[in-house]
Amino acid sequence: MQSHELLREVFKESSPKLIAGELGVSLSMVYKWAESQEGEGSGATNPLDRLHAMIRVTNDHRIVQWLCEKAGGFFIQNPKSKHPHPEYLIPATNSIVQEFADLLAVIAVAASDNHISKQEAKDIRRRWEDLKSVTECFVKCCEDGNFSRLKEQAPTLAVESK
Repeated sequence: MQSHELLREVFKESSPKLIAGELGVSLSMVYKWAESQEGEGSGATNPLDRLHAMIRVTNDHRIVQWLCEKAGGFFIQNPKSKHPHPEYLIPATNSIVQEFADLLAVIAVAASDNHISKQEAKDIRRRWEDLKSVTECFVKCCEDGNFSRLKEQAPTLAVESK
């Protein structure tokens, strides 16, 4: 889906007038964002395309991470791999199980005194992010049928995330 198509869908449920007012731009500009810039369209470069360009130019995914956090979520980059190595499926599965066990151990220790300190909360968050990252890599490799990245990471996954 192109960014202007997404914005067109968003504008069906959100007021372009409200968006224009909040962003300090004209209503016509907001409507131009939902038009194609190619062909006969008279669209304007929209904020989504600008963010995409900024991420591409800087190659810094902290921008996406920040945006995801502001939206109440998180960002995990998909792995890039090309050569299937299914023999690494079992060790990769074991790594995920170990990561989950490690997360539960951190939670159990932190909760043992019926109080979670700020540092303990940070430790839990870090372990949770590690687990999500390892699991996302595994899921993406499963979807792609390509396990070379699992081969590269399997020996170090548990060590790096602790």
